[in-house]
Amino acid sequence: MSLTDEQKKELVSIAHRIVAKGKGILAADESTGTMGKRLKNIGVENTEEHRRQYRQLLFKMCKDVSSCIGGVILFEETLYQKADDGTKFIDLIRGAGIVAGIKVDKGLAPLYGSKDESTTTGLDGMGDRCAQYKKDGCDFAKFRCVLKISSHTPSEQAIHENAHVLAKYAGICQHNGLVPIVEPEVLTDGSHDLETCAKVTEKVLAATYKALSDHNVFLEGSLLKPNMVLPGHDCGTKYTPAQIAEATVRTLKRTVPSAVPGITFLSGGQSEQEATINLNAINQLDTLKPWALTFSYGRALQASVLEAWKGKPDLVDAGQKVYMIRAQANSQACRGQFQRVEGDSSAAGKSLFVANHQY
Repeated sequence: MSLTDEQKKELVSIAHRIVAKGKGILAADESTGTMGKRLKNIGVENTEEHRRQYRQLLFKMCKDVSSCIGGVILFEETLYQKADDGTKFIDLIRGAGIVAGIKVDKGLAPLYGSKDESTTTGLDGMGDRCAQYKKDGCDFAKFRCVLKISSHTPSEQAIHENAHVLAKYAGICQHNGLVPIVEPEVLTDGSHDLETCAKVTEKVLAATYKALSDHNVFLEGSLLKPNMVLPGHDCGTKYTPAQIAEATVRTLKRTVPSAVPGITFLSGGQSEQEATINLNAINQLDTLKPWALTFSYGRALQASVLEAWKGKPDLVDAGQKVYMIRAQANSQACRGQFQRVEGDSSAAGKSLFVANHQY
């Protein structure tokens, strides 16, 4: 079953709205368990009400950050929550002209036959779920696969299994009117150097786009959410933002078709400042870059916000101020125009690395 011209036109329009100039994505799709870890770090109990209060802090700022944020990824719980005044969160998002999206994967599962590698679950029943999410106001989706670098990984089995899972997901989304964000993340766990990450990322992305082609995915109506090319967290060599930018863009130019409207980088455990500075260096690189190069950050947009808020009603304004600073900084980085923002918190420089990170 092929997409109609009208379906294609709508998908292209949605994708371009998300990655319009100077705009990126707020990834607010943390699962209940992951959100619990974030709340625990600031001494707040993991309850639905506390999760709602925190997301309300973010979404009440939608109009203020609409020049910086083109899309917001939601967790299913959040999609159906409301603000204190009864306004649905999704209405706050859409009312500000921001595109609402939804996490549709169901998490990682062991890849049998491999050595401690994974695949991602969630394809079962996805068509029905996507159709409902579209009715409920979502226009794009996210599905994350994970690969690790070690002496024996990623294996060919893991690379190709995850590529085909992502391709199947993308096709299902498009037929239900959702732009798929394709996310094959190569983790920074390990001591590998920059060039090793570049080689592995190139191989992963090449396999991913071969699978997308095999499954007839409409590239103009899709987005990519990859890792930047980074050394392993335990690598002894330090690389400059310019070196990271060059390796990242070179890898993308070898693998990602120019038909793809935008590349929305994940932060991958970088500190907030590192994620912004490296994005800025990528956009400053003097070479042909046929796609929008922007962000889809969770931790790198929110870590300082949570520390400023601390779960206290009288600190909501403080949290919102920090969120505005981080959104503006990354918007500037999308244009290659980032300058350190006055009032940026010390927390923005803290490493956000989590070993074997899961959402």
